[in-house]
Amino acid sequence: MSEDKSYEPPKVWKWDTESGGKFANINRPISGATHEQELPVGEHPLQVHSLGTSNGVKVTIMLEELLEMGINDAEYDAFLIDISEGQQFGSGFVEINPNSKIPALMDRSISPNVRVFESGAILVYLAEKFGQFYPKELDKRSECLSWLFWQMGSAPYLGGGFGHFYAYAPEKYEYPINRFSMEVKRQLDVLDKNLTNRKYLCGNDYTIADIATYPWYGYLVLHNIYEAAEFLDVASYENVVRWAKEIEKRPAVSRGRRVNKTWGPGEEQLKERHSSSDF
Repeated sequence: MSEDKSYEPPKVWKWDTESGGKFANINRPISGATHEQELPVGEHPLQVHSLGTSNGVKVTIMLEELLEMGINDAEYDAFLIDISEGQQFGSGFVEINPNSKIPALMDRSISPNVRVFESGAILVYLAEKFGQFYPKELDKRSECLSWLFWQMGSAPYLGGGFGHFYAYAPEKYEYPINRFSMEVKRQLDVLDKNLTNRKYLCGNDYTIADIATYPWYGYLVLHNIYEAAEFLDVASYENVVRWAKEIEKRPAVSRGRRVNKTWGPGEEQLKERHSSSDF
């Protein structure tokens, strides 16, 4: 007879720092700063504080796309926030993002300075500031925002749900892996069907919806994140694969993917970015 491993929740949940898996040391149930740590300030008005994760590179790809268009006012400094060292809980970062999640942006070209947190909000802010990658027509803009918010709402099921239980949890648990696998495959199917007759998510135009979605679902189908490509049969979503490959050809995407990345092959890393000569 197999051992019963079912979990009986207590009446009141208490934080157990020993049961959090790979990221137990950086997750906690309270907000706010744990220590004093000022953020560095570079020479450009736009200051990015981030890490080269899927959410982080949305912003650096967007900025590199703007620079690729010759918009010099989009020059930026990108400083590393090492979440493994708890830098997201430093006082300076918490002032910009009280949620202690990367990325965060400070726009010093405006007085008073403007803070923006949450990757989707940063994309909208930059799109509106520079008038690019964001449709002007109401119907097209609504479609763009719908797909942007779809990504923001869907990715936690992929990363915090599937990715955590499949790749990072201390043990493999059948129920959550099955549950989140079903959800992620449904999401891939949604994308695949939408891209059947569209070059990009919203039609023929490349928008912030694509910039937001590619680092999650493009990485999933092209770069075997969570080492789950075979398990999820990602190659069967041919339209998503085609779309992701198309985006990956863009020079700005190639640069933006490297910013604040400190793992993988050396040629794919760029700890900080302060000018185009850094690449």
